[in-house]
Amino acid sequence: MSDITATPLAVIVLAAGQGTRMKSRTPKVLHRIGGRALVGHVLATALELEPERMLVVVRHERDLVADAVVTEFPGVQVVDQDDVPGTGRAVEVALEALSEFEGDVLVLSGDVPLLETATLTDLVRAHREGGAAVTLLSARLDDASGYGRVLRDDAGEVHRIVEQKDATAEEAAVGEINAGVYVFRTASLRSHLALVGTANAQGEKYLTDVVALLRDSRLGVSATVAPDAAAALGVNDRVQLAEAARLLNARTVRHWQREGVTILDPATTWIDVTATLAPDVTVLPGTQILRSTTIAEGATVGPDTSLVDCEVGEDAVVSRTDATLAVIGAGATVGPFAYLRPGTYLGDKGKIGTFVETKNSTIGEGSKVPHLSYIGDTTIGVGVNLGAGAITANYDDISKHRTEIGDHVHAGSHNVFVAPVRIGDGAKTGAGAVIRKDVPAGALALSVAPQRNVEGWVEKNRPGTPAADAVSRSTQEADDGAQEQDR
Repeated sequence: MSDITATPLAVIVLAAGQGTRMKSRTPKVLHRIGGRALVGHVLATALELEPERMLVVVRHERDLVADAVVTEFPGVQVVDQDDVPGTGRAVEVALEALSEFEGDVLVLSGDVPLLETATLTDLVRAHREGGAAVTLLSARLDDASGYGRVLRDDAGEVHRIVEQKDATAEEAAVGEINAGVYVFRTASLRSHLALVGTANAQGEKYLTDVVALLRDSRLGVSATVAPDAAAALGVNDRVQLAEAARLLNARTVRHWQREGVTILDPATTWIDVTATLAPDVTVLPGTQILRSTTIAEGATVGPDTSLVDCEVGEDAVVSRTDATLAVIGAGATVGPFAYLRPGTYLGDKGKIGTFVETKNSTIGEGSKVPHLSYIGDTTIGVGVNLGAGAITANYDDISKHRTEIGDHVHAGSHNVFVAPVRIGDGAKTGAGAVIRKDVPAGALALSVAPQRNVEGWVEKNRPGTPAADAVSRSTQEADDGAQEQDR
């Protein structure tokens, strides 16, 4: 804000409402889009303005909202609204916490998550350059249903704001809405907010009534129309929540495309604002990159992949995979149809292949778990190759135990490693082995019983079945062949 003036700025975020139209146990402002709660988006944007003070007013589900706010934004002050309802009262209690503050106050709504820093910066600049007591942000919509209307006089000046429930039919036809964003001179706000009553359809103390009072006092009221009307929209129900999520995601996808990321199908790609992608990453359709996931240069992710709090290394390939809290090394390959649970670490140039599940395991550089395997609570060294159907049996129905597999081990197909067990460096295991004891380095481990064939079992025990008929035909053909040779 140093490019505007040195006037101090305080930010008040209103997050006290119940949000009944959401029909949810979760407070409205804690519903999430793009990796953050609605109120989290508002606070993150406001912090870019570098305000001197930042306050959040809470009431409904007070502890849930307050805990969420201070966990992500520890420098924010939480203020409790009392039993007097309305946005006017919420701002009033915040001003009490700002008793020594002199400057400008920016009031934001915790359910308007798409505002951008540039829009707020321009609003504050317009307020200070125009010298008004209040400057509000408005937007023009084709369908303004549900929003307060900005009413102007014949000269185009802001006259007052009327809430939807209190609007006449003529007023409700106005397409300019109040975005719930204001910049006030603190002294003017204090003196006129004290004059606001509750004589309205909701019996609430409206902050919007201050606008009319300031105009009547000839202290200057102005409005700045948002350049992007969608960015000023609030969230009141699940329909608007989904639309806000879509708009935010489209903005996020465009940002990464401009940063050098190839995104083949923006409509089916979802990227949280908290994720980070490097140039030359390729994102294929149907992919979700969520929370604090980071993807390094040259990696390819997707199609149909979900990454939550994952780290993907340079030039890695992750296809049709569901992964959470996993690290995928440079040049590694994962999938298709892999499931990486928390604690998975795949080393550089390693492989987790088709229909493989991993959990709390380290797979070393160049090691491969190619197909149809479960690897849990396991440490695998470098250069290891596990055959198809490998299972580390980590649970004895009481405790979890670890399997340790050394470097350059080669395991046959359909091996079961019964933890706790250690396979030494360079060891081999045969197909179908069940490994219950440690295997020394360089040893071959087998658990093979001699094969025994019971002749005639099918004809004796399954007479009349297709299998028995096939045996009979085969036997007859063999007999006919033998007789032909005897001739």
